[in-house]
Amino acid sequence: MFRDSVIEDYSDKHEIVALCDSNPHRLSEAAQAASVPGTNGVATYLADDFNRLIAEQRPDTVVVATPDFLHSDYIVRAFEAGCDVICEKPLTIDLSRLKMIIDAQKRTGRQVKVTFNYRYSPARTQIRELIASGAIGTVTAVDFRWHLDRVHGADYFRRWHRQKENSGGLLVHKSTHHFDLLNWWLGTVPTQVFASGKRVFYRPETAIEFGLEDRGRRCADCPVAHKCDFELNMAEDPALKSLYLDAEAADGYYRDLCVFDKEIGIEDTMQAHIRYASGVTANYTLTAYSPWEGLEIKFQGTKGDITHRHVEVHGVFGGERAHADEDAITTELHLAGEQPRMLEVPKAKGHHGGADPVMLGYIFDPEGMEPDRFNRASDHVAGAWSILTGIAANASIETGSVVEIQAMLRARGIQLER
Repeated sequence: MFRDSVIEDYSDKHEIVALCDSNPHRLSEAAQAASVPGTNGVATYLADDFNRLIAEQRPDTVVVATPDFLHSDYIVRAFEAGCDVICEKPLTIDLSRLKMIIDAQKRTGRQVKVTFNYRYSPARTQIRELIASGAIGTVTAVDFRWHLDRVHGADYFRRWHRQKENSGGLLVHKSTHHFDLLNWWLGTVPTQVFASGKRVFYRPETAIEFGLEDRGRRCADCPVAHKCDFELNMAEDPALKSLYLDAEAADGYYRDLCVFDKEIGIEDTMQAHIRYASGVTANYTLTAYSPWEGLEIKFQGTKGDITHRHVEVHGVFGGERAHADEDAITTELHLAGEQPRMLEVPKAKGHHGGADPVMLGYIFDPEGMEPDRFNRASDHVAGAWSILTGIAANASIETGSVVEIQAMLRARGIQLER
């Protein structure tokens, strides 16, 4: 996304000076895609040569889109080299890595932008505007449910995300989006979290229920793949074949591991009760095996409530997804003493509900955009608060107790300030 945006939309303002990757095959593929006709192409470096890349190419900004557990390493190294950073979510996955980033930012004064594209969706921005305007008075409570279907959700259980040491689990990797939205919508930060989580679907027992007793370690050599709704056939998908199947020999990374492996270390069913500094409370649920994909959220306020629903995918049938139409996003405003009203939801073209083009505009051409009255840009502080709910939720699941976020931060010597 970032590469193509620079090359196709903002080439008059920015230039990609180098690409870096741990896999030489994928690095070559990326370099071909990034090469501009009439030029000598883009310099490439393997991950071990990142410091040499910085020294030779002297970039202004480093885009970090590695697996989550590596974000902190590259952010800190970029800061120390005098570079600013654009980082995919989540900012990082645990407190020790967060402290490294916070300390390096204070030490160097460099900046990181965490790319929370959901903030830039017109529909999500409308919710922010409604709440900020006092449309339902003071917000008192929120119910937020996010559904991942059996295509998107399953994908987290077949690749590197499946282990918490890589991703922090879905409460950090995926829910960082949702917790960031709550922080941004409500204009506050979390103080307490009590959570539960378990793996009930993506496990060996489910495979047996589906008649997949003799399954293999991965789809490519699985004797029962032909009767599994979760089969990922990379040989039949040109993009997956090029990026992963053809790249396996370089590093042994398999993109199609079985989603029912016993060794999977993350939950697929998570719930959290969150208290915020403003006094708002929220109940949050994430499931990764729903028959449909999307979100349902209700804001309770002293004057009424807002109900927002987005059906992204109607259902999954035998591995096929039925994408929803343009009218699948609804927002209802119900004020006390009045009939509920369905509001017109603003729309835009582009991925993530029209969010990506807007976000990329503010990243790569802020002068060409109108002033952002919604304060959608996310720095290291916003990025930190977005993961702290998930980190606290993981700790709560492990201990069975309520986690106090400020106490958690004090114990690690972490101070969040701009």
